[in-house]
Amino acid sequence: MAARILHQDQEVLILDKPAGLAVHRGPRGGASLEDWLPALRQGRRHLPQPAHRLDTDTAGCLALGRTKPAIAALNRLFAEGLARKTYWAVVTAAPPAEEGVCEAPLLKRSTKAEGWRMVVDPAGLPSRTEWRVIGRDGDRTALELTPRTGRTHQLRAHLAHLGWPILGDGMYGGGQGRLHLLARALTLPLDPERRATAPVPDHMRDALARCGVGP
Repeated sequence: MAARILHQDQEVLILDKPAGLAVHRGPRGGASLEDWLPALRQGRRHLPQPAHRLDTDTAGCLALGRTKPAIAALNRLFAEGLARKTYWAVVTAAPPAEEGVCEAPLLKRSTKAEGWRMVVDPAGLPSRTEWRVIGRDGDRTALELTPRTGRTHQLRAHLAHLGWPILGDGMYGGGQGRLHLLARALTLPLDPERRATAPVPDHMRDALARCGVGP
């Protein structure tokens, strides 16, 4: 995991979290980033702590605080929507425009048959995602996404709502395979500002290249 550090200073780490690794250990157990926190301590007094979450199958930038004040400052940034996050995704559709906004409230819904998922519902929490086309390949499209809110599964649910599910997102209609969603860049408006950019994971390279997007 040390080889996946994108930024490191006395207060903040930004990691390139691999797809398939949960940030927190779930009730069913299994590997998670928590298993790596002792190694990432690197002689510091406290274990570094994630300031936000990425879905298990989402790769890319994840910020951790290395001190109690840094953890508190990062938590505030994410809670107040001040952290600037950029994602790349490959979707299984061809949006009719080059850019736009999805502003649709999201609600967690659970059924015995299907389990839980996020759905667009007027009773849900306000949610906003800005999107921009960065490449096309027939009925597949590479998008740059900027979430302005931080709801669970927000990007996946919003794109499915638009009719453009993410490639490999079986939960939201994108078919089988690996999820083509990358937390590409993260900017933290601290003093000084921290920023990092994650490389494209191997499983996304081919689809992005076909859309004309390089690594």
